[in-house]
Amino acid sequence: MALIDQLNQDMKQAMKNKEKDRLAVIRMVKASMQNESIKLGNKNLSEDEELTVLSRELKQRKDSLQEFKAAGRDDLVDKLQTEIDVIEGYMPRQLTDDELEQVVKSTIKEVDASSKQDMGKVMSAIMPKIKGKADGARINKLVQKHLS
Repeated sequence: MALIDQLNQDMKQAMKNKEKDRLAVIRMVKASMQNESIKLGNKNLSEDEELTVLSRELKQRKDSLQEFKAAGRDDLVDKLQTEIDVIEGYMPRQLTDDELEQVVKSTIKEVDASSKQDMGKVMSAIMPKIKGKADGARINKLVQKHLS
């Protein structure tokens, strides 16, 4: 099932169940999908493009979450955590640390990286492989660990 169809279905269900917070998040994600579709000039987004939009939305909320925690805004932290949970429900299964480590090791061998100067080469090769399946910061830390 296409993501936009899943969002429509979940939106109807959230309306029936009177889940205001969930409904608001689904609407925001759906609007982002439609904006991306208009920006790209095509009617239907590919699975990769949908994943890009979801990742962007998730990253924005995680960044805001850190700022709100630092500012002591617990009321906003709870709201954002709910939004993050809803969006993560649409993301693909996240890689475990072991799976991610295997991908990092094989990619380092693939691009023949040996030092931290090859970091960009490794990151550009690894990101398309695991797009949406792991957080960029997690990947970055693992790559740095293996290149040092």
